[in-house]
Amino acid sequence: MKSAELTDDFTLPSWLPSAVRLYLDHTEDGQSLRALARREGCHASTVMRHVRRYENRRDDPLMDAALAALGRGQGRENSNPVNKDADQMTLPLRPDALTMDDATLAREGRRILRRLMEPGAVLAIAPDMEKAVVMREFADGRAARTGVVERLVAQAFVLKDWIVCRKPGRVATYEITSVGRSALKRMNDEDDAARRGMAEAATPFADQHRSWDERVVPGDDGPRRMRYNVAESPVAVLGRRRDKDGKLFLEADLVVAAERLREDFELAQMGPRVAQNWDRFLTGSDKGGFRGDVGGAEGPRAARDRVAAALRDLGPGLGDMVLRCCCYLEGLEVAEKRMGWSARSGKIVLRIALQRLRRHYDETYGRSGPLIG
Repeated sequence: MKSAELTDDFTLPSWLPSAVRLYLDHTEDGQSLRALARREGCHASTVMRHVRRYENRRDDPLMDAALAALGRGQGRENSNPVNKDADQMTLPLRPDALTMDDATLAREGRRILRRLMEPGAVLAIAPDMEKAVVMREFADGRAARTGVVERLVAQAFVLKDWIVCRKPGRVATYEITSVGRSALKRMNDEDDAARRGMAEAATPFADQHRSWDERVVPGDDGPRRMRYNVAESPVAVLGRRRDKDGKLFLEADLVVAAERLREDFELAQMGPRVAQNWDRFLTGSDKGGFRGDVGGAEGPRAARDRVAAALRDLGPGLGDMVLRCCCYLEGLEVAEKRMGWSARSGKIVLRIALQRLRRHYDETYGRSGPLIG
Protein backbone atom coordinates (compact mmCIF):
# COMPACT_ATOMS: atom_id res chain seq x y z
CA MET A 1 0.00 0.00 0.00
CA LYS A 2 1.24 3.45 -0.77
CA SER A 3 2.17 5.70 2.10
CA ALA A 4 -0.64 8.20 2.61
CA GLU A 5 0.33 11.77 3.43
CA LEU A 6 -1.62 13.92 5.83
CA THR A 7 0.36 17.07 5.19
CA ASP A 8 3.08 18.14 2.82
CA ASP A 9 5.80 17.52 5.43
CA PHE A 10 4.27 14.63 7.40
CA THR A 11 4.17 11.09 6.06
CA LEU A 12 2.61 8.16 7.87
CA PRO A 13 5.25 5.84 9.35
CA SER A 14 6.09 2.70 7.41
CA TRP A 15 5.25 0.39 10.33
CA LEU A 16 1.65 1.63 10.52
CA PRO A 17 -0.82 -1.22 9.81
CA SER A 18 -2.75 -1.00 6.56
CA ALA A 19 -6.08 -1.05 8.44
CA VAL A 20 -5.11 2.17 10.26
CA ARG A 21 -4.19 3.77 6.93
CA LEU A 22 -7.61 2.89 5.55
CA TYR A 23 -9.27 4.40 8.60
CA LEU A 24 -7.32 7.65 8.24
CA ASP A 25 -7.92 7.84 4.50
CA HIS A 26 -11.65 7.54 5.14
CA THR A 27 -12.02 9.75 8.21
CA GLU A 28 -9.34 12.35 7.48
CA ASP A 29 -9.11 12.52 3.67
CA GLY A 30 -12.81 11.81 3.13
CA GLN A 31 -12.26 9.00 0.65
CA SER A 32 -15.29 6.76 0.20
CA LEU A 33 -15.30 3.13 1.22
CA ARG A 34 -15.82 2.00 -2.37
CA ALA A 35 -12.92 4.12 -3.61
CA LEU A 36 -10.63 2.62 -0.99
CA ALA A 37 -11.89 -0.88 -1.85
CA ARG A 38 -11.09 -0.33 -5.53
CA ARG A 39 -7.63 0.93 -4.63
CA GLU A 40 -6.88 -2.04 -2.38
CA GLY A 41 -8.54 -4.64 -4.58
CA CYS A 42 -10.96 -5.86 -1.91
CA HIS A 43 -14.67 -5.63 -1.12
CA ALA A 44 -16.12 -2.47 0.36
CA SER A 45 -17.40 -4.40 3.38
CA THR A 46 -13.80 -5.31 4.25
CA VAL A 47 -12.82 -1.64 4.38
CA MET A 48 -15.96 -0.85 6.38
CA ARG A 49 -15.06 -3.48 9.00
CA HIS A 50 -11.59 -1.94 9.42
CA VAL A 51 -13.05 1.54 9.79
CA ARG A 52 -15.68 0.46 12.31
CA ARG A 53 -13.15 -1.53 14.29
CA TYR A 54 -10.88 1.45 14.91
CA GLU A 55 -13.78 3.83 15.43
CA ASN A 56 -15.10 1.55 18.18
CA ARG A 57 -11.67 1.57 19.81
CA ARG A 58 -11.59 5.34 20.23
CA ASP A 59 -12.65 4.80 23.86
CA ASP A 60 -9.12 3.50 24.42
CA PRO A 61 -7.09 6.56 25.61
CA LEU A 62 -3.88 5.57 23.83
CA MET A 63 -5.67 4.60 20.64
CA ASP A 64 -7.66 7.83 20.56
CA ALA A 65 -4.53 9.89 21.24
CA ALA A 66 -2.57 8.12 18.50
CA LEU A 67 -5.29 8.51 15.89
CA ALA A 68 -5.78 12.16 16.87
CA ALA A 69 -2.04 12.79 16.54
CA LEU A 70 -1.95 11.19 13.10
CA GLY A 71 -4.98 13.13 11.97
CA ARG A 72 -3.88 16.49 13.36
CA GLY A 73 -1.86 17.13 10.23
CA GLN A 74 -5.10 18.23 8.62
CA GLY A 75 -6.13 20.35 11.59
CA ARG A 76 -8.43 17.78 13.14
CA GLU A 77 -9.05 18.24 16.84
CA ASN A 78 -10.14 15.57 19.25
CA SER A 79 -13.91 15.28 19.08
CA ASN A 80 -14.48 12.10 21.05
CA PRO A 81 -17.06 12.92 23.74
CA VAL A 82 -16.99 9.47 25.34
CA ASN A 83 -13.54 9.42 26.85
CA LYS A 84 -13.15 12.17 29.44
CA ASP A 85 -9.36 11.75 29.65
CA ALA A 86 -8.78 11.80 25.90
CA ASP A 87 -8.57 15.61 25.62
CA GLN A 88 -5.92 15.82 28.31
CA MET A 89 -3.95 12.90 26.90
CA THR A 90 -3.80 14.34 23.38
CA LEU A 91 -2.85 17.91 24.26
CA PRO A 92 0.95 17.50 24.47
CA LEU A 93 1.20 15.48 21.25
CA ARG A 94 2.68 16.73 18.00
CA PRO A 95 1.65 15.65 14.48
CA ASP A 96 5.06 14.04 13.99
CA ALA A 97 5.08 12.30 17.39
CA LEU A 98 4.67 8.82 15.91
CA THR A 99 7.27 9.09 13.14
CA MET A 100 9.73 6.68 14.78
CA ASP A 101 11.64 4.29 12.56
CA ASP A 102 11.18 0.52 12.43
CA ALA A 103 14.41 -0.17 14.31
CA THR A 104 13.33 1.94 17.27
CA LEU A 105 9.92 0.30 17.40
CA ALA A 106 11.45 -3.18 17.23
CA ARG A 107 13.99 -2.39 19.93
CA GLU A 108 11.35 -1.03 22.29
CA GLY A 109 9.05 -3.91 21.40
CA ARG A 110 11.61 -6.50 22.45
CA ARG A 111 12.24 -4.69 25.72
CA ILE A 112 8.66 -3.94 26.80
CA LEU A 113 6.79 -6.92 25.37
CA ARG A 114 9.23 -9.23 27.12
CA ARG A 115 8.25 -7.60 30.41
CA LEU A 116 4.55 -7.82 29.60
CA MET A 117 4.93 -11.56 28.99
CA GLU A 118 5.69 -12.04 32.70
CA PRO A 119 2.78 -13.26 34.87
CA GLY A 120 0.82 -10.43 36.47
CA ALA A 121 2.41 -7.69 34.33
CA VAL A 122 0.42 -4.75 32.93
CA LEU A 123 1.29 -1.43 31.34
CA ALA A 124 -0.19 1.58 33.17
CA ILE A 125 -0.51 5.16 31.99
CA ALA A 126 -2.40 8.27 33.11
CA PRO A 127 -3.12 11.59 31.35
CA ASP A 128 -0.58 13.46 33.47
CA MET A 129 2.16 10.87 32.96
CA GLU A 130 4.78 11.57 30.32
CA LYS A 131 5.75 7.91 30.23
CA ALA A 132 4.01 4.58 30.69
CA VAL A 133 5.25 2.07 33.27
CA VAL A 134 5.15 -1.72 33.33
CA MET A 135 3.93 -2.95 36.72
CA ARG A 136 4.11 -6.55 37.83
CA GLU A 137 2.11 -7.97 40.72
CA PHE A 138 3.61 -11.01 42.44
CA ALA A 139 1.82 -13.87 44.16
CA ASP A 140 2.44 -12.40 47.63
CA GLY A 141 0.65 -9.17 46.69
CA ARG A 142 3.85 -7.20 46.20
CA ALA A 143 4.04 -4.97 43.10
CA ALA A 144 7.15 -3.70 41.36
CA ARG A 145 7.96 -1.51 38.38
CA THR A 146 9.82 -3.51 35.74
CA GLY A 147 9.94 -1.11 32.79
CA VAL A 148 9.34 2.43 31.54
CA VAL A 149 8.43 3.42 27.99
CA GLU A 150 7.65 6.65 26.18
CA ARG A 151 4.00 7.49 25.62
CA LEU A 152 4.38 7.62 21.85
CA VAL A 153 5.92 4.13 21.85
CA ALA A 154 2.95 2.83 23.85
CA GLN A 155 0.64 4.43 21.29
CA ALA A 156 2.51 2.61 18.53
CA PHE A 157 2.03 -0.65 20.43
CA VAL A 158 -1.74 -0.05 20.50
CA LEU A 159 -1.85 0.76 16.80
CA LYS A 160 0.05 -2.45 16.07
CA ASP A 161 -2.42 -4.43 18.26
CA TRP A 162 0.46 -5.56 20.47
CA ILE A 163 -1.35 -4.40 23.62
CA VAL A 164 -5.02 -3.89 24.46
CA CYS A 165 -6.72 -1.79 27.10
CA ARG A 166 -7.85 -4.00 29.96
CA LYS A 167 -9.18 -1.32 32.29
CA PRO A 168 -9.85 2.24 31.08
CA GLY A 169 -10.10 5.14 33.49
CA ARG A 170 -7.97 7.75 35.14
CA VAL A 171 -5.12 5.23 35.16
CA ALA A 172 -5.58 2.94 32.17
CA THR A 173 -3.96 -0.49 32.20
CA TYR A 174 -2.97 -2.57 29.19
CA GLU A 175 -1.96 -6.18 28.68
CA ILE A 176 -0.19 -7.99 25.88
CA THR A 177 -2.26 -9.63 23.13
CA SER A 178 -1.72 -12.78 21.11
CA VAL A 179 -0.52 -10.54 18.28
CA GLY A 180 2.04 -9.02 20.63
CA ARG A 181 3.22 -12.45 21.75
CA SER A 182 3.66 -13.55 18.14
CA ALA A 183 5.48 -10.32 17.30
CA LEU A 184 7.89 -10.77 20.22
CA LYS A 185 8.59 -14.36 19.25
CA ARG A 186 9.17 -13.31 15.63
CA MET A 187 11.61 -10.60 16.65
CA ASN A 188 13.49 -12.95 18.96
CA ASP A 189 13.68 -15.62 16.26
CA GLU A 190 14.98 -13.06 13.79
CA ASP A 191 17.72 -12.08 16.23
CA ASP A 192 18.67 -15.70 16.89
CA ALA A 193 18.69 -16.55 13.19
CA ALA A 194 20.78 -13.48 12.39
CA ARG A 195 23.37 -14.49 14.97
CA ARG A 196 23.49 -18.08 13.75
CA GLY A 197 23.08 -17.29 10.06
CA MET A 198 20.37 -19.89 9.65
CA ALA A 199 17.71 -20.13 6.95
CA GLU A 200 14.86 -19.55 9.43
CA ALA A 201 15.45 -15.83 9.03
CA ALA A 202 13.67 -16.03 5.67
CA THR A 203 10.40 -17.30 7.28
CA PRO A 204 9.84 -15.13 10.36
CA PHE A 205 6.06 -14.98 10.05
CA ALA A 206 5.77 -18.77 9.82
CA ASP A 207 8.18 -19.28 12.70
CA GLN A 208 6.12 -17.08 15.02
CA HIS A 209 3.60 -19.96 15.23
CA ARG A 210 6.29 -22.55 15.90
CA SER A 211 8.07 -23.44 19.11
CA TRP A 212 11.20 -25.45 18.43
CA ASP A 213 12.59 -27.91 20.93
CA GLU A 214 14.89 -30.92 20.90
CA ARG A 215 14.46 -34.44 22.18
CA VAL A 216 16.63 -37.54 22.26
CA VAL A 217 15.33 -40.49 20.22
CA PRO A 218 16.90 -43.95 19.92
CA GLY A 219 18.41 -45.05 16.62
CA ASP A 220 20.49 -47.77 15.02
CA ASP A 221 23.67 -45.80 15.70
CA GLY A 222 22.67 -44.86 19.23
CA PRO A 223 20.58 -41.98 20.60
CA ARG A 224 20.36 -38.82 18.53
CA ARG A 225 18.84 -35.38 19.00
CA MET A 226 15.82 -34.44 16.90
CA ARG A 227 14.48 -30.91 16.44
CA TYR A 228 10.68 -30.72 16.41
CA ASN A 229 7.83 -28.24 16.77
CA VAL A 230 6.16 -28.62 20.15
CA ALA A 231 3.37 -26.22 19.15
CA GLU A 232 2.16 -28.79 16.62
CA SER A 233 0.52 -30.82 19.38
CA PRO A 234 -2.37 -29.21 21.32
CA VAL A 235 -1.24 -31.16 24.38
CA ALA A 236 2.25 -29.64 24.23
CA VAL A 237 0.77 -26.15 23.96
CA LEU A 238 -1.57 -26.81 26.88
CA GLY A 239 1.33 -28.25 28.84
CA ARG A 240 3.06 -24.85 28.84
CA ARG A 241 0.07 -22.99 30.26
CA ARG A 242 -0.21 -22.26 33.96
CA ASP A 243 -3.06 -21.90 36.39
CA LYS A 244 -3.72 -18.78 38.42
CA ASP A 245 -1.41 -20.09 41.13
CA GLY A 246 1.44 -20.45 38.65
CA LYS A 247 1.41 -24.25 38.44
CA LEU A 248 1.49 -26.02 35.08
CA PHE A 249 -1.96 -27.08 33.91
CA LEU A 250 -0.57 -30.40 32.62
CA GLU A 251 2.27 -32.05 34.50
CA ALA A 252 5.28 -33.21 32.54
CA ASP A 253 4.42 -36.91 32.90
CA LEU A 254 0.95 -36.27 31.46
CA VAL A 255 2.49 -34.72 28.36
CA VAL A 256 4.89 -37.69 28.12
CA ALA A 257 1.94 -40.10 28.25
CA ALA A 258 0.19 -38.18 25.47
CA GLU A 259 3.31 -38.22 23.29
CA ARG A 260 3.75 -41.95 23.97
CA LEU A 261 0.24 -42.63 22.68
CA ARG A 262 0.85 -40.45 19.64
CA GLU A 263 4.11 -42.29 18.81
CA ASP A 264 2.32 -45.62 18.95
CA PHE A 265 -0.48 -44.21 16.82
CA GLU A 266 1.97 -43.00 14.16
CA LEU A 267 3.98 -46.22 14.29
CA ALA A 268 0.83 -48.31 13.84
CA GLN A 269 -0.13 -46.25 10.75
CA MET A 270 -3.64 -45.81 12.08
CA GLY A 271 -4.12 -42.29 10.75
CA PRO A 272 -6.29 -41.38 7.76
CA ARG A 273 -4.72 -42.00 4.35
CA VAL A 274 -4.39 -39.03 2.01
CA ALA A 275 -2.77 -40.85 -0.93
CA GLN A 276 -2.88 -44.17 -2.77
CA ASN A 277 -2.71 -47.24 -0.53
CA TRP A 278 0.25 -49.36 -1.65
CA ASP A 279 0.32 -51.63 1.41
CA ARG A 280 -0.93 -54.67 -0.54
CA PHE A 281 0.99 -54.06 -3.72
CA LEU A 282 2.59 -57.36 -4.85
CA THR A 283 1.22 -59.22 -1.78
CA GLY A 284 -1.14 -62.17 -1.46
CA SER A 285 -4.51 -62.01 -3.22
CA ASP A 286 -6.83 -61.92 -0.21
CA LYS A 287 -9.15 -59.41 -1.96
CA GLY A 288 -8.37 -56.60 0.45
CA GLY A 289 -9.52 -58.35 3.59
CA PHE A 290 -7.97 -57.16 6.83
CA ARG A 291 -6.16 -59.60 9.09
CA GLY A 292 -3.77 -58.73 11.87
CA ASP A 293 -1.28 -61.45 10.92
CA VAL A 294 -0.82 -60.83 7.19
CA GLY A 295 2.66 -59.42 7.64
CA GLY A 296 4.57 -56.18 7.91
CA ALA A 297 2.59 -54.41 5.18
CA GLU A 298 -0.20 -53.68 7.67
CA GLY A 299 2.13 -51.80 10.02
CA PRO A 300 3.55 -52.78 13.43
CA ARG A 301 0.89 -54.85 15.11
CA ALA A 302 2.32 -54.39 18.60
CA ALA A 303 1.93 -50.62 18.43
CA ARG A 304 -1.63 -51.02 17.19
CA ASP A 305 -2.40 -53.35 20.07
CA ARG A 306 -0.97 -50.86 22.58
CA VAL A 307 -3.14 -48.07 21.21
CA ALA A 308 -6.24 -50.29 21.27
CA ALA A 309 -5.52 -51.38 24.85
CA ALA A 310 -5.07 -47.76 26.00
CA LEU A 311 -8.29 -46.57 24.35
CA ARG A 312 -10.17 -49.57 25.69
CA ASP A 313 -8.99 -48.81 29.21
CA LEU A 314 -10.01 -45.16 28.90
CA GLY A 315 -13.45 -46.01 27.59
CA PRO A 316 -15.88 -43.81 25.63
CA GLY A 317 -15.52 -40.08 26.10
CA LEU A 318 -12.04 -40.05 27.59
CA GLY A 319 -10.72 -42.28 24.82
CA ASP A 320 -12.34 -40.11 22.16
CA MET A 321 -10.77 -37.01 23.67
CA VAL A 322 -7.20 -38.31 23.68
CA LEU A 323 -7.67 -39.80 20.22
CA ARG A 324 -8.72 -36.43 18.79
CA CYS A 325 -6.25 -34.20 20.63
CA CYS A 326 -3.21 -36.48 20.99
CA CYS A 327 -3.40 -38.56 17.80
CA TYR A 328 -5.35 -36.49 15.26
CA LEU A 329 -3.99 -33.21 16.72
CA GLU A 330 -7.39 -31.54 16.80
CA GLY A 331 -7.69 -28.32 18.78
CA LEU A 332 -9.69 -28.23 21.97
CA GLU A 333 -12.40 -26.01 20.49
CA VAL A 334 -12.86 -28.31 17.50
CA ALA A 335 -13.00 -31.37 19.75
CA GLU A 336 -15.56 -29.70 22.02
CA LYS A 337 -17.84 -28.89 19.10
CA ARG A 338 -17.61 -32.36 17.59
CA MET A 339 -18.21 -34.02 20.95
CA GLY A 340 -21.10 -31.68 21.76
CA TRP A 341 -19.54 -30.34 24.95
CA SER A 342 -19.71 -26.87 26.44
CA ALA A 343 -16.96 -24.35 25.75
CA ARG A 344 -13.75 -24.56 27.80
CA SER A 345 -14.66 -27.99 29.16
CA GLY A 346 -12.36 -29.90 26.85
CA LYS A 347 -9.15 -29.09 28.69
CA ILE A 348 -10.57 -30.44 31.96
CA VAL A 349 -11.70 -33.67 30.28
CA LEU A 350 -8.35 -33.95 28.53
CA ARG A 351 -6.45 -33.64 31.79
CA ILE A 352 -8.60 -36.35 33.40
CA ALA A 353 -8.09 -38.57 30.35
CA LEU A 354 -4.32 -38.08 30.45
CA GLN A 355 -4.22 -38.91 34.16
CA ARG A 356 -6.07 -42.13 33.38
CA LEU A 357 -3.73 -42.80 30.44
CA ARG A 358 -0.66 -42.28 32.63
CA ARG A 359 -2.04 -44.77 35.17
CA HIS A 360 -2.68 -47.27 32.37
CA TYR A 361 0.93 -47.05 31.19
CA ASP A 362 2.29 -47.28 34.73
CA GLU A 363 0.19 -50.33 35.62
CA THR A 364 0.69 -52.12 32.31
CA TYR A 365 4.28 -51.37 31.32
CA GLY A 366 5.84 -49.56 34.23
CA ARG A 367 7.58 -46.20 34.23
CA SER A 368 10.13 -47.23 31.60
CA GLY A 369 7.77 -48.67 28.98
CA PRO A 370 6.33 -49.52 26.62
CA LEU A 371 9.37 -49.76 24.40
CA ILE A 372 8.89 -48.84 20.76
CA GLY A 373 10.07 -51.39 18.18
